[in-house]
Amino acid sequence: MDIPKEVEHDINEFQTAQNQLQMILVQKQQLKMQLEEIDYALEELKGKSGKVFKSIGSVLVESNSEDVTKELNDRKETMKVRTGVLGKQEEKLRNKLVELKSKIEKAAGEMGVA
Repeated sequence: MDIPKEVEHDINEFQTAQNQLQMILVQKQQLKMQLEEIDYALEELKGKSGKVFKSIGSVLVESNSEDVTKELNDRKETMKVRTGVLGKQEEKLRNKLVELKSKIEKAAGEMGVA
């Protein structure tokens, strides 16, 4: 039994959307871990003043605690925005997957494959 081109296209689109969703979930998890690290660093910096060391690549560089705190807060805000964007993309993909799944199941039912 041949699969109609439209159904084949929907199946391919479904698989692509699944892959995209998986990548987004991995990115969200990575951001979550980075946010936890930043929160931990900010907690450690609370009440500290003066010089601290920050990692730049594989080198530790002396810096001012206020500057490091500001830098970490800026990174945190950027990551929160990015997490929000990824959340919206995730929601759109999940809706698309539900829609495509419904179309594919309907087509399979009409073909007597269900």
